[in-house]
Amino acid sequence: MLVDDQELVRTGFAMVLDSCDDLTVVAQAGDGEEALELLGTTAVDVVLMDVRMPRLDGIEATRRAVAAHPDLRVLVLTTFDLDESVTAAIGAGASGFLLKDVKPQGLIEAVRTVYRGDSVIDPVSTRRLLRATAPLLTAPSAAPAAGRPAALDELTPREREVLGLVGQGRSNSEICGDLFVSEATVKTHIGHLLAKTESRDRVQLVALAFRAGLVS
Repeated sequence: MLVDDQELVRTGFAMVLDSCDDLTVVAQAGDGEEALELLGTTAVDVVLMDVRMPRLDGIEATRRAVAAHPDLRVLVLTTFDLDESVTAAIGAGASGFLLKDVKPQGLIEAVRTVYRGDSVIDPVSTRRLLRATAPLLTAPSAAPAAGRPAALDELTPREREVLGLVGQGRSNSEICGDLFVSEATVKTHIGHLLAKTESRDRVQLVALAFRAGLVS
């Protein structure tokens, strides 16, 4: 489902996604309220959600959608002038975020990735975005984005190291090279991190790494 108040944006994204044999746009909505109504009658796997929309914004719509449909995966659209929306989207249960100027192949791969149950953490985009959002992630007034700070005490030194690398936007293959371990080992560490910190996905691990001061 595509949710954006700009019809031209929806049309462009729909053309890109419908060009793939394994992807189909089954619904489009112009705001959060319409999206929630459609989710009640339409089978949807992934939602591409804009942030600023009339009636109901993308953050609250994401929160309600994920609560009502736990298996739903939501990708939030953001721009550099709306960086603060990234942390709010994570707290609302989004599986990742995309820049509105994402390239066609990047959009396609992002939808496929979250459909598989993973999160969209593009290393380059993540580093650029989180440099700007770091003050928001570490501010005392910021709502917790993932897990409990106390859970960090349960991590092994290696797990804390992996968490720091995830926070830097490093991919699994990059972490393998950094630590000289196999990808299977990295996946095991990340699995332990998700369980111990009660994080929903990799996106929340990134936010937690910043909140914990593991990434400066």
